[in-house]
Amino acid sequence: MMTVRGMPNVAGARCRFPRRLVVGLTIVTLIIVTALLSFVWTPFDVSAIDVGGKLLPPSAGHLLGTDHFGRDTLSMVMVGARSALAVALVAVIIGAGIGVPLGLVAAARRGWVSQFIMRGNDLIFAFPALLMAVMIAAIHGPGAVNAMIAIGLFNIPVFARVARGGALTIWSREYILAARVAGKGRMLISVQHVLPNIAGLLIVQVAIQLALAVVAEAGLSYVGLGVQPPSPSWGRMLAEAQTMIGFAPSLAIFPGLAIMILVFGFGLIGDGLNDHLNPRLRKER
Repeated sequence: MMTVRGMPNVAGARCRFPRRLVVGLTIVTLIIVTALLSFVWTPFDVSAIDVGGKLLPPSAGHLLGTDHFGRDTLSMVMVGARSALAVALVAVIIGAGIGVPLGLVAAARRGWVSQFIMRGNDLIFAFPALLMAVMIAAIHGPGAVNAMIAIGLFNIPVFARVARGGALTIWSREYILAARVAGKGRMLISVQHVLPNIAGLLIVQVAIQLALAVVAEAGLSYVGLGVQPPSPSWGRMLAEAQTMIGFAPSLAIFPGLAIMILVFGFGLIGDGLNDHLNPRLRKER
C-alpha cells in the first residue's frame, strides 16, 4: 500500500490488534501449551506419594515444592490446567450452543414465544452453578462431567440474553426489512443476516464466560463437587492447602496464582476483542 511521505499508514494502524488482546492471548496460549505438555511430560508423577519428602519448600529438585503427600506441586499445577481448561471450554460450548439459538428465536418470533423462552431462562438463571452442581451431584454423584453440565446450564441464559439483545438491534435495520420483502423467513434471516452481525458480541461474551467458568470450576472442586481424586485440580489443591497455609503457604499460593493468571488472560482477551471489534473504539485508536 502506497503512503504519502511523512504521513502515517492509517490503514495499517487500524489493523493492529490491541495490546491487551495480544497479552491475553499470549497468557492463555502458554497455559494451553502447559496443559498439553502435561499429557506427555511432567517433572514427577502426580500420583506418586513420597511421605518422606512431604511439604518441601521450593527448591532445585521441586521448583514449587511438594504437598502433604510428597507430590510435586509443579506437576499438579500443570495437570490441573487440563481440568480447568476442559471444564471451562465444554461448559461455554454448552451455554453458547443452546443459549444463542434460543436468543435468536426469541428475537425473531417475539410474542408468547419470546416470553416463554426468556422466562425459562430467568428460571435457570435463578439457580447458581454451585446449587445446580449440588442437585446434579445428589443424583449422579460429583465429577468433572457434572461440573461441566452445571456451569454450562448456568451459561445458557447468559448467552440467550446477549444474543436476543444484539439480535433485536439488528432486526430494526433496513437491510433486514429488505430481506423480509424478498420473501426470506425469519429463521433464515436470523442465520444469514443477524447471526453474522452479532458474532463479535458473542465472541467477546465467550471470552468473559470462559474466565467465569474457570472460577466456577475451581469453586466446585474446592467444595468437592468438581474434578475428583486422583486427578489434580486447582480448586481442590486450594482446599487441601487451607489447613496448612500457616506453615506451607506455597501450597495455596501457586494454584491460586494459576487461577488468577488464567482468569486475567481471558479477561484481557475479552477486553481486547471488545476494543478490536467495536467500530467506535477502533476509530478512537
